[in-house]
Formats: sequence, structure tokens, C-alpha cells
Amino acid sequence: MQQVKKAVIPCAGFGIRFLPFTKAVPKELLPIVDTPALQFAVEEAVDAGIEEVLIIISPQKGSIKEYFGDSVVLSKYLLDNNKLDEYALVQSIANICKVSYAVQSVMKGSGDAIFYAEKFVGDEPFAVLFGDDVIYTGDGPSVTKQLVDAYNQTGATILGVQQMPEEILRRCGVMIPEETNGKLTKISGLIEKPQKEIPSNLCSLGRFILKNNIFEQLRETPNGIGGELFLTDAISLLAKKEPVYCYEFDGHRYDLGNKQGFLEATVEYALRNPQLGKKFKDYLNTLRERGAF
Repeated sequence: MQQVKKAVIPCAGFGIRFLPFTKAVPKELLPIVDTPALQFAVEEAVDAGIEEVLIIISPQKGSIKEYFGDSVVLSKYLLDNNKLDEYALVQSIANICKVSYAVQSVMKGSGDAIFYAEKFVGDEPFAVLFGDDVIYTGDGPSVTKQLVDAYNQTGATILGVQQMPEEILRRCGVMIPEETNGKLTKISGLIEKPQKEIPSNLCSLGRFILKNNIFEQLRETPNGIGGELFLTDAISLLAKKEPVYCYEFDGHRYDLGNKQGFLEATVEYALRNPQLGKKFKDYLNTLRERGAF
């Protein structure tokens, strides 16, 4: 069985919920303290043994290329001024792994975005990470590493899931479960944004391990709401032809698709920061004492 060595990160969306900031800066570069959400996704993939990452961008998101590129002018300035720690940090980002790009000119759904990875993937299995979710796993393996291990066990398509309340299930893909074995559940399909009965509390959270037959299935999948092609619709149809599993991963998920989730991630990552954590906690306690909350 081929190993998972490639990952795809779709980043072509407009980030409308974060306007006006995202008019000029991609949502994926919003900093959680000092690290962009997109870097967390790339680091998660690398932790799982990924060697190559394809980032799918829109024409106006060239700054993502600049972020992961080698800034000659900045590097020279840091070296000339003996800022070696900062230079090492900049170089670590440029050398994190092999990163390439595909440009999606028109946003026509998550499934359409995945098509841009077909040549990059070839005949290999691959990971997909959506940047709307940053998932903290502490000292444990990253979510993608957990899913890669599950793929190595099953050889099948894997979706990363967690148990979620109804308000979130109504907005996401929800598993139709069959038999469960520990954290693995075989599914017969999934329902995107269920309007009526909810088949389970297992919610898809933007992490997948896919085989290259997903491209054939995407070609056979009809467009969904708004005429867009959805990856989850293709996976649901695939589950009627071959085994597909979901894996209930360990980790704390921050929903960066909305401002509340972004603020929660910023506060909690700041509290974990070894340089900022204590002072920031003292500051929050001061606010409480002042009756700010």
C-alpha cells in the first residue's frame, strides 16, 4: 500500500466573514498570536510525514506564496544586523517542506478545488486539510497523523470527525454510521447540512485522507447547492461503492470560519505561549477585577 506523502490545502475562498481585513490579506494569513492559521495546517501535515504540499489559491492571494517563499531582502537585513534567531525563524518557514501552488480562478465548490490537485497527486493517496479549522493536539500526534495511521490500518478513504452539538451539525457534513470499532466507524454516506433528521452526532471537520479514485468520483457527482461541486457529496457516493470510514480524532478544534472561533484560538494560544502566557493571564485577571467581564 502506498504511503501518504502529499497534502492539499484549499485556500481560494474570499474570507467574507472577516471583511474588510480580507479585502487585502488572505484569511489564511490571519495570525493566531504570531503564526498564521495556514502555517499551522502545513505544520500539521509535516508532522504526519507529508513531504509535499499543494496550496490552492485564488489570483489575489499571491501573498501566500510570499509567506512561504525565501525573502532575500529580509534575510539579508536580519543577517547584517546579527538578528540570528529571527533569521532562523524566517528560514524555517521557507524550508518547512516542498510547497507548490495551483490557482483556482473561479470558486465553484470544494470538489472543484480538489480537481486542481489531480496532476500533483498522480496515483497516490493524499491528505486534504481545510484551513477553517485549527486543531490543537498538545504533545499528541496531529490530526492528520492520526488519520494517516487510520488509513494505514484500513487502506480506505478516511474522514476526520468529532462529536458535535446540533447547532454545528446543521452547518456541516454529518456521518451516516454503520459499524463502529473503537474510534473508527464505517459509514454508508454523509449528509451535508442536514435539514431534517440528523443521522448521528459525528461531524466532518475538514480533514481527509483520500485515494486518487476520488477524481473519478468527482466527475460522476452532480453539483449541489448553488451549482457548486462538494467534496463531501463525492465521498458520500463513494461510500456506496467501497468501504469509507470516519475517525474520531483527539484534539481541540477552533472554528476559524467565524470571528468567535478566531478570538478563542488567539486567547488560548496566547495563554500557552511560553513568553506571553503568564503576563497575558495576569492581564486577563486584571480585566476581571475591573469588571470588564
